[in-house]
Amino acid sequence: MTDQRTEGRADQRGDWLTAPERIVIVGASLAGLRAAEVLRDEGFTGSLTIIGEETERPYDRPPMSKAVLLGRMPPEHAALPARREVDAHWRLGVPATGLDLAARRVLLRDGSHVEYDRVLIATGVRARPWPDAAQASLEGVFTLRTMEDARQLVARLDAGPRRVLVIGAGFTGSEIASVCRERGLQVTVAERGPAPLVGALGGVIAAVAADLQREHGVDLRCGITVTELVGDEDGRLRSARLSDGSTLDCDVAVVALGAVRNTEWLHDSGLGAGPRGLASDAGCRAFDINGVVTDDVFVAGDVARTPHPLYEYQLLALEHWGNAVAQAEVAAHNMVSCGPRRRPHLAVPAFWSSQFGVNIKSVGVPSFSDEVAIVQGAVEKRSFVAVYGYRGRLTAAVSFNQSRWLDYYCTLIEAAAPFPPDPGTFDRPEDVVVQAADVPDPSQLSHGPTVAVTGHLPDERRVVRVPPTVQEARA
Repeated sequence: MTDQRTEGRADQRGDWLTAPERIVIVGASLAGLRAAEVLRDEGFTGSLTIIGEETERPYDRPPMSKAVLLGRMPPEHAALPARREVDAHWRLGVPATGLDLAARRVLLRDGSHVEYDRVLIATGVRARPWPDAAQASLEGVFTLRTMEDARQLVARLDAGPRRVLVIGAGFTGSEIASVCRERGLQVTVAERGPAPLVGALGGVIAAVAADLQREHGVDLRCGITVTELVGDEDGRLRSARLSDGSTLDCDVAVVALGAVRNTEWLHDSGLGAGPRGLASDAGCRAFDINGVVTDDVFVAGDVARTPHPLYEYQLLALEHWGNAVAQAEVAAHNMVSCGPRRRPHLAVPAFWSSQFGVNIKSVGVPSFSDEVAIVQGAVEKRSFVAVYGYRGRLTAAVSFNQSRWLDYYCTLIEAAAPFPPDPGTFDRPEDVVVQAADVPDPSQLSHGPTVAVTGHLPDERRVVRVPPTVQEARA
């Protein structure tokens, strides 16, 4: 009979000899909480520390751009329900500033550190700020990511601004625009691309999203960027200058230019962390900068880049609620399991969004495609299912107000079914038209293999600090 203490690791060479006694989770949001719960469910009885930059206990972020902005839910009611007591030491409001792989400790901003046998990195993302700091500090300029962001923006929307400018028409920007129209506020959306959601859903479905916004009274301006946010002598936002030479009067601007992955604190750690996230293997074990997998550092959630067999093992970074949960569960299981008992993260990605009276749901990765077709419903009724294919294989499905069939398409995606799929559903158009998906070629990495691992450009010539060996560190 094997003693539990023989299922761990003794040194940094990866020899599994002792079970972990100290586990640290860096990131106190959805992925961090779910990982903590699974660790306890799996029988981990040792010391568990959860480190978080925000002062709040874990809360649900999707309502921040939906129910909270509409005033239907106070921000504090978005707290994530605990599935079980995790018996953890919470270090909230004290962000991590570094990771010492040799000494196995997490460094904190207050000058302290926390030692670990295993560490899970679940630091997520933050809202990308407006690039000009002086303009970003104007009264009336907001981003939306945290509970405090939502509180401030709700208060400003409650005050009844003359016009809201939303900069960016991704999912967050589109949801904010929808909230503004539901509140009866005038809103302009400035989007540098040809249509809203084009990066996520491709040009064909993005055109539907553009029509949807305009039908609901949004002043949607595509192919346009904001060049300057202009304030008055009191530091209050008064207008915005646009790339077409026009000026827009507005007293609220919400910057929705995407997310920045929280990896800066890992800059000198020796891990494969960069602007695209922290790379890992299929079991959520982090890679070092040389592409060698670690055995005591794991990653989960929005900050992670994980290979997926359905998408040619490309390292995918997904900002999806369900992905964070599934990945955290796999990471936690593998942190306390020996090699043969470990399992990979293979869940098919899924997301949802609610905007302009339409419930948009997706399975798979729509941007990993070269073709798209409407296979159920009708676009003009705003109730349809679109499927995506790549090289003749089904890779994703997106529904507008018709999500009940997505489980069926998820099964086809997992089975690598041909594209377009054979008829097997109701409400199918007489003629299924296959069109170009109008997304970047998913087979082409934007740079090269160095970027695939670290997220940095190959020609940066980074100076790499080589950590001492375990024996040197103990000397």
